[in-house]
Amino acid sequence: MTEPYVKKEVHQGIASVEFFHPQSNSLPSATLQQLAHTITQLAADPKVLVIVLKSAGEKAFCAGASFEELTAIKTEKEGLHFFSGFAHVINALRKCHQLVIGRIHGKCVGGGVGIAAAVDYAIAVEGADVKLSELAVGIGPFVVGPAVERKIGLSAFSQLAIDAGSWRNSDWAKRKGLFAEVHPTVESMDESIAKLSNTLSHSSPEAMLEMKKVFWKGTEHWDELLIERAKISGRLVLSEFTKNAIAKFKAKS
Repeated sequence: MTEPYVKKEVHQGIASVEFFHPQSNSLPSATLQQLAHTITQLAADPKVLVIVLKSAGEKAFCAGASFEELTAIKTEKEGLHFFSGFAHVINALRKCHQLVIGRIHGKCVGGGVGIAAAVDYAIAVEGADVKLSELAVGIGPFVVGPAVERKIGLSAFSQLAIDAGSWRNSDWAKRKGLFAEVHPTVESMDESIAKLSNTLSHSSPEAMLEMKKVFWKGTEHWDELLIERAKISGRLVLSEFTKNAIAKFKAKS
């Protein structure tokens, strides 16, 4: 399979949402839109009791924004539209009634860190290192910032955002609270995800919804906030600095 996709399946109350892109599971607008739509659809299904969010392949969990699409942005309106995609996915995860488990099987960059932060319980494997690389290309983690800061605190978020060229390992991510668990193998990670999702599928939906409301208290304004943040990124992506930085980055890869 080389075409990007988002697919879902539901089995005994457990919904699985998987996304894929051949370029390290990066996220173009169409995939972001599909992802937000799929999560919103599942949220409205009373048969769905818990959601597991994952990506395909064995390497990166998510490389963040699609560089192909970033370089094609010509106006602030196009920039806003693209970065709003991340806002819609984060808000879909925030507002869905079910608890969402994230399967973090590999490295997370930029928007990928934001998605890992926006799930309710992230289960990772060793080697699932994280990096907020946005400043290196003249932008900044504006849209995903609130989700990351909410999980790991302002100090750890600012460290990631400022030192944009460096990876933090999965142990760092666990110590800071981004990952709930880090497993030595993919097999033990998947075993833990299966066990927890099964337990949650037999738990009280009403109690889980009330818990989720408590966990996300204080984020009710994110529908507006994340779009405001998307405007900042949409403006910065048009700068000469960013265009040159992305061109250099693409030439290396």
